[in-house]
Amino acid sequence: MEFKQLWQEYRHQLRNFLLSKVKNPSDVDDLLQEILIKTYQKLNTLKEADKFSAWLFQIARNTLTDYYRKSHRDTSHQEIVEKAIFTDEESEQYEQVRRELTKCIHPFLQQLPPKYRDAIEAVDLQGMSQKALAVELQLSHSAIKSRVQRARHMLRELFQECCHYQLDVRGNLVDFESKSANCSSC
Repeated sequence: MEFKQLWQEYRHQLRNFLLSKVKNPSDVDDLLQEILIKTYQKLNTLKEADKFSAWLFQIARNTLTDYYRKSHRDTSHQEIVEKAIFTDEESEQYEQVRRELTKCIHPFLQQLPPKYRDAIEAVDLQGMSQKALAVELQLSHSAIKSRVQRARHMLRELFQECCHYQLDVRGNLVDFESKSANCSSC
């Protein structure tokens, strides 16, 4: 599909997205033009054509962030920027990715040594405080902190061995893809 056709297909959606975030229609037109230029210039960086929509809307969100930073240099407006960028649809996208990865947590946890698995399950999955766990296990608070940190690190390594992850500018997980068909941990 040609760039012109792609742009025509998504232009209306982008404009509506921008109108929901920016009050001034002339600013929306300027932003749309800026997104068009950025998209055309960066099209060669798109690795997977089937993810064009997510890639395009990431450019739009980044452009919106820049717009709000320029127009609201005061740090008290950071909350406005955050609210302007995330839509319910995007929140649902993040939740969908998290739900898909949730099924991987338990098989990966089973691969951890018991003392690390127990620590991360208690603190991160059951919501127990590290101090309470330290008292329960009759260990120092710093020992539990170390176990939880180490368990998180080990768990992160297991996830990274299995999948490639795509994060947005804020570090939120946007997408993932298995590195090989052999990764059957999930």
